[in-house]
Amino acid sequence: MSGISIRKNYIYNTLYQILSLITPLITAPYASRIFGADGTGIQSYTNSINSYFLLFAMLGVETYGQREIARHRDDKEASSRIFWEIVLMTFITTGICMVGWGMLICLAEEYTMYYAVLTITLLAEPFNISWFFGGQEQFKYVVLRNTFFRLAGIAVLFLFVREKNDLLLYMGLLASAGFLGNLSMWTYLPQFLVKVNVRELNIKRHFRETVIYFIPTVATSVYTVLDKTMIGVLTESETENGYYEQATKIVNIAKAMIFSLNTVMSARMSYLFSVNRTEEIKAKLNKSFSFLMLAGIPMTLGIIGIAENFVPWFFGDGYEKTIRLLWVLSPLIVVISISNCLGGQYLTPSGQRARSTKGILAGAGINFLLNLLLIPWLASVGAAIASVAAEMVISTVYVHMSKGYADWKMIWKNMWKRLIAGSVMLFAVLLIARGHSGVVWITMVQVCVGGGIYFIMLYLEKDHLIIELLEEIREKIRKKS
Repeated sequence: MSGISIRKNYIYNTLYQILSLITPLITAPYASRIFGADGTGIQSYTNSINSYFLLFAMLGVETYGQREIARHRDDKEASSRIFWEIVLMTFITTGICMVGWGMLICLAEEYTMYYAVLTITLLAEPFNISWFFGGQEQFKYVVLRNTFFRLAGIAVLFLFVREKNDLLLYMGLLASAGFLGNLSMWTYLPQFLVKVNVRELNIKRHFRETVIYFIPTVATSVYTVLDKTMIGVLTESETENGYYEQATKIVNIAKAMIFSLNTVMSARMSYLFSVNRTEEIKAKLNKSFSFLMLAGIPMTLGIIGIAENFVPWFFGDGYEKTIRLLWVLSPLIVVISISNCLGGQYLTPSGQRARSTKGILAGAGINFLLNLLLIPWLASVGAAIASVAAEMVISTVYVHMSKGYADWKMIWKNMWKRLIAGSVMLFAVLLIARGHSGVVWITMVQVCVGGGIYFIMLYLEKDHLIIELLEEIREKIRKKS
C-alpha cells in the first residue's frame, strides 16, 4: 500500500475525469455554432434517454466493482475471479438492455436515427473496466489509453463535421471514440490477472450487491439525467435543452477537476476500513474536505463572475440563457463536494451504501417534484433550481449519517476563510468585465487576476494548505540548490 501514491493517482484520475468531459468541452464552441441550440438540444435529449439503458446495463458496477477489487487486490487470484464474474454479469445485463433498446428504436416516432447511432455507447459499456484499475489504484492505465482515442476522435470531428446535417455523424464519432477507448484498456489486463477456473465463477453472488449500489445510482439519475428528459417533455423545446446542456457541461468539467479526489480516495478508504484504521480515516476525511473547499469555492464563484462575458464568445450567438443557468447551477460544485466526499470516502467504503440510498432517494424525490412544478413555469432555469435543492437535501442527510467522522462544524472550519477570499475574488472579477461581453482576453484576465487574488487572500489568512504548499515548494528548491 505504501508504494501507491495518492497524489499521483489523484493527478491521473483528474486527467481521466477531465478527459471524459474534455471532448464535448473542446468541441462545444465549434459544435454549438454549427448545430445551434436546437441541434444541441436533440443531442442532449436523446443522450438522456440512452443514459437510462446504460444505467440498467451496468447496474452499480462502477462503484461496487472498484470497492471489491480494492478489498481483494492483495490476492491476485481472488481479484481475477471477481473481475471475470462482474464482467460476465455486465455482458448479460447489457444483452437484456439491448433488446429493450432495439424496441425503442423500432417504436420511436422521432429521433429514430439518433437512437440507432447511440447503440454504439450501449455496446461499449460492458467493455468499460475503469472500475478495475480504480480498485487497483492504477489510474494511469485508464488515462493513457483513453487519451489517444479521444484526441483522435476530436481530430476526426473537426475534419468531417461541417454543417448542421452532420449532427448524426458528430454523435457517432463521439460514441465510437469512447468505444475504442474502453477496448484499449483491456490490453493492460495480463499483468494484473491470473488464470481462473471458469466453472468456479459465481456470477449470481454479485447481483444482490450491485442492486444495492444500483438503486442510489438510479436515484441520482433523476436529477442528473431526468432533468433533460423532463425539459424536453414538459417544454417541448429543443432549445431549452440546448441551453441546459451547455451550462451543465461547464459545471461538470469544474466538478470533475475536484471530484476525482473522491474516486482515488474511495479505494484507499475501503482498504483502511478493512484494517480498522479509524483515526487515519478521520484525518483523511478532514484533509479531503479542506482540499475540496479550497478548490470548489473559487470555481463556484469564478463561474458566476465570468459567465456573462464567457458564454457569448465560447458558445456563440443564441445561448444567452446559458448565463443565467450557470449562475444558478454553479453552487452545485460546493454542495455536491460535501455529499460526494462523504458518500465516496465514508459511507460506501464502510459498507453503508444501502443506508446512504435514503439520502439519495430523498433528494431524487425533491428534484422530481420541483421539476414538475418549476419546469412548466421557468423551463430550464426551473430544472437548475430543482437540481441545487436536491443536492442540498442529500448533503444534509449525508452529514447527519456521518456522525463521529464529519459534521457541519468541521465543514464550516474548512469553508469560511475560502469564502472570504472567494468573495473578494468575485468582486474583482465582476469589476474587470464591467462594460464588456464576449471578449476572449477579458475572460483570460478575469481568470488570472481572480486566481491571483484568491491565492494572496488565503496567504494573508494563513490558510494551512497554502502554507504547506509553499513550504513544500521551498523545500524542493532548497534540495535542488
